[in-house]
Amino acid sequence: MATLHIEHAITDLTTWKAAFDRHADFRRKHGVRAYRIQQPVDNPAYVVIDLDFSTAGEAERFRDALVADVWPSREKAPALIGTPITRVLDLVEEG
Repeated sequence: MATLHIEHAITDLTTWKAAFDRHADFRRKHGVRAYRIQQPVDNPAYVVIDLDFSTAGEAERFRDALVADVWPSREKAPALIGTPITRVLDLVEEG
């Protein structure tokens, strides 16, 4: 399993979450198996998202699609502030 880890600032969670929900089919078509959305307890204007994939290649291709097609668009990413930080992670161990 591989995880695409994303962090970025947002204008507000309600607007961001509505846009995230509109992209459910986009995530599914790109192989997202599960996701987690988290926020720092001291910063409601920041989100941390983990998207799980079967392979690192799928995660990398999805990241590339976000960079090319989603994040540059104010319509598709209305609450995004700045450039997201991303990492593709391989699961080493789970307890």
